[in-house]
Amino acid sequence: MSGDAVLIPDDQAFSNFKSECNSVEGWNLTYNKSGITVWIHILEEEKSLHKIKCRIVCKDVSADTMYDVLHDIEYRKKWDANVIETFDIGKLTVNADVGYYSWKCPKPLKNRDVITLRSWLATGSDYIIMNYSVKHAKYPPKKEMVRAVSIQTGYLIHSNGPTSCTLTYLAQVDPRGSLPKWVVNKSSQFLAPKAMKKINKACLKYREWKQKHSPGFKPWLYPEQNSLSNVPLSELCIQHADSLENIDESGLSEAKEERGEGSDEEAN
Repeated sequence: MSGDAVLIPDDQAFSNFKSECNSVEGWNLTYNKSGITVWIHILEEEKSLHKIKCRIVCKDVSADTMYDVLHDIEYRKKWDANVIETFDIGKLTVNADVGYYSWKCPKPLKNRDVITLRSWLATGSDYIIMNYSVKHAKYPPKKEMVRAVSIQTGYLIHSNGPTSCTLTYLAQVDPRGSLPKWVVNKSSQFLAPKAMKKINKACLKYREWKQKHSPGFKPWLYPEQNSLSNVPLSELCIQHADSLENIDESGLSEAKEERGEGSDEEAN
């Protein structure tokens, strides 16, 4: 059962994630405009399996603020228009928890959700938040969703000074299904850059929002504030992709209303 054992990431795991974020081997540049860069690493083209890496230089956002924004799930519900539902299930350690996240996919694809073990670490000028998929008996796949698998997903924030940072987002997700090529193309050419811009915009508005919404509550910085119940590791196991339903959406065409870029929603 060693392949099913859930492990809380150690220092080496964080170091490996940082190295992957900074590596160039195997990555193909697909987008480079206005301080935002996107790379794709194709793993299995016929299954649409790929890694995506996005980077943005935020000239007016501190690494501390970026770290807070990416952690704050209440704020995410305000600025992330793709989120359907997100909540914490329970804590594992002072810097690891288990949570649920579901998101809207481009029409006419079915929406996806995941259960992930998330961990975080701040060291010097670098901040890392990363996750991978796990199974929890109380949160089985839903009929109206496709349960995706996060093989490795996360953020590396590097401080460039007191008011500037560089954010790198790295994701290897198995969407559980054969996706049409337009989805991968749209992800790298439009969806990923748009998401990075929205994160940057959300950071600029965070201080004002947070002052009105539990300003001192930051359990990711102050573990004593975390009131989540403990989740025993024995209740979790690795979410293997081959144990989930695999749907074929490769023949679907993009919905007409999805082809326009649309407007960026503002965070309240």
